[in-house]
Amino acid sequence: MNTFGLDTFGDVTHDAEGRPLTHAQTIRNLVDQGVLADQVGLDFFGIGEHHTPDMPLSAADVVLAAIAARTSRIHLGSAVTVLSSDDPVRVFQRFSTLNAVSEGRAEIILGRGSSVDSFPLFGYDLADYEDLFEEKTQLFAELVKGGPVTWQGKTRSSLHEQEVVPFTEPFPTWIGVGGSPQSVVRAASHGFSLMLAIIGGHPGRFAPFSELYLHALEKFGRSPLPIGIHSPGHVAATDEQAREEFWPHYLDVITRLGRTRGFATPTPESYAHEVGPHGALFVGSPETVAEKMARTMKTLRASRFDLKYGIGGLSHESLMRTIELYGTQVVPRVHDLLA
Repeated sequence: MNTFGLDTFGDVTHDAEGRPLTHAQTIRNLVDQGVLADQVGLDFFGIGEHHTPDMPLSAADVVLAAIAARTSRIHLGSAVTVLSSDDPVRVFQRFSTLNAVSEGRAEIILGRGSSVDSFPLFGYDLADYEDLFEEKTQLFAELVKGGPVTWQGKTRSSLHEQEVVPFTEPFPTWIGVGGSPQSVVRAASHGFSLMLAIIGGHPGRFAPFSELYLHALEKFGRSPLPIGIHSPGHVAATDEQAREEFWPHYLDVITRLGRTRGFATPTPESYAHEVGPHGALFVGSPETVAEKMARTMKTLRASRFDLKYGIGGLSHESLMRTIELYGTQVVPRVHDLLA
């Protein structure tokens, strides 16, 4: 069964005059966006962890709990939780609690952290980047099994027959992968689903990751598990409107991120390629976005697509229109194309 969701990094929204709103108002708007996602029939709403003034979503599980209180059907989760700079026990407890208050609708996507602001913030050394994620993922895998946990490692204190509460039904766990074959195999080894984070270039280049994941599941003797796609986009009534609305904010955000993360400064030509048939931006009319989604899901053998909507500088009203179009027009078209 194919499922469809929305992901957000909680970028600061702006008012009609282009002035940034407060962090508090941005978060309140985000709750309304999650409620609308439920109302238009989407399967999942995810919030990615960030710790910057532009993306002030440092406590996604709290916001998700607020959305859970106003919804009854949609699944809610992280997109992504930076497990490397957090404590696996506390992460498990928070999402197990979310699972309880939402009556079994919690999910979690774990990642190493392509944005590394949380490492110095919480006192972790980037030199331990790989070891932290490997060990903490091992511990998290033990926690989601339920029952007393015994675990030993170098990155935190050991546990011996430790009860970890609250006890709830198991919730889906995913590993977010942006380019690491090791993380693909890690997901399969622990029996976690695979979320391919595609933010640039031809999505088809991730097809070997899908194949590696399916072969690894078979090697580890595990049943098939879902493959998902997370990719940025924006939906408006026409291709021209969507591209014009998204472009100045995309240029601004990628240019600023490029100073620390090595991204090339976008040009009109590179932007045209990314929003075109062979790029990673799902920007356009409902028809254009749906066709590109269906094609990409077939190529990557994916059964889940999460559109990372929104970017710093867009208004709350614009994001609400995107959510409505995505839920009422894009997703039904994709279902038809994949039928």
